[in-house]
Amino acid sequence: MSVMTPTSTPGGAAAGKPLWLRLSHWLTAVAVVLLTLSGWKIYNASPLFGFRFDRDFTIGGWLGGALLWHFAAMWLLMASFALYLVMNLVTGRGLTQFFPLSPAAVWRDLTAALRGRLVHDDSGRYNAVQKLAYLGVVLLLATAIVSGLVVWKSVQFPLLRALVGGYDSARIVHFAAMAGLVGFFIVHVVMVVLVPKSLRTMIRGH
Repeated sequence: MSVMTPTSTPGGAAAGKPLWLRLSHWLTAVAVVLLTLSGWKIYNASPLFGFRFDRDFTIGGWLGGALLWHFAAMWLLMASFALYLVMNLVTGRGLTQFFPLSPAAVWRDLTAALRGRLVHDDSGRYNAVQKLAYLGVVLLLATAIVSGLVVWKSVQFPLLRALVGGYDSARIVHFAAMAGLVGFFIVHVVMVVLVPKSLRTMIRGH
């Protein structure tokens, strides 16, 4: 017979956020912001599309400086992403937090959220919309890393280059992954404003 405690949930997962999760979350957030702002400066040097980003929203000062920022943040992102993936596998948290997941559950929680009826009582468990969003972010981060490696070292990673359809395609894929991450970041910040206790949980762990 199992005993429920204040630090456990019906699904058996620990309530709140473990230290490794909070650490990887904040390191990833810092890395993505730095990569985005430096990436916009790099993009401006050779635009893919018919627009450029405002220089006030870029860092690095010039192309060389932006590349230095980008490479430094790249290693930070890869380290935090590796920590996140490994710990989710080792602790089993990935299975307990993200699954099961079904289209019906996503639709149910999405409609509840749009009506303002989605319950946020347990910050240690994700609703179906959160599960889908966070799994999507994991995919976006992986895509950004793989396509970024191809843009950086195209010759050295022929298999990855073939996977994304070549160097030119890698630039487009990399840009699309960035755009997806920026979109998630905006929505994520809005949700934190609407549910501020989620920020406290990500800082304190409970």
